[in-house]
Amino acid sequence: MPDTTRIDRWHRTRAPDLEDFEALAAKAYAELPQAFRDLTGTIEIRVDDFPEDRALDELELESPFDLLGLFQGVGLAHDLAVPQTGRMPNRIWLYRRPILDYWAEHEETLGDVVTHVLVHEIGHHFGLSDEDIDAIEAAAG
Repeated sequence: MPDTTRIDRWHRTRAPDLEDFEALAAKAYAELPQAFRDLTGTIEIRVDDFPEDRALDELELESPFDLLGLFQGVGLAHDLAVPQTGRMPNRIWLYRRPILDYWAEHEETLGDVVTHVLVHEIGHHFGLSDEDIDAIEAAAG
């Protein structure tokens, strides 16, 4: 017999909107170790439903559901090589609908998925490739 309290809670629950996702991202970032956050410097964390078509084209992705997050800017490894004048701020995008789709298909909590995507994009901010990030995650277990 299913737990009716749990079912009742889900029955009343709505999908998180963009404001909820901003709060999830802020919480995920705040819960990262302080020393790690200190290394990120000034970075904006933004949320949108889907990536822009331009980003999908640049990454040669066919579906907007293929991209959960994106780092835009100059990674810390290249920071001194790029002039400051006219530079946009470093920004991490988290995409609500692809993240929700991923979450629905996996056994992780939504908070864990948001944290994973955020940390992955911070890795790009540090100048790491997808392969570097995957190797670090594999080594961490």
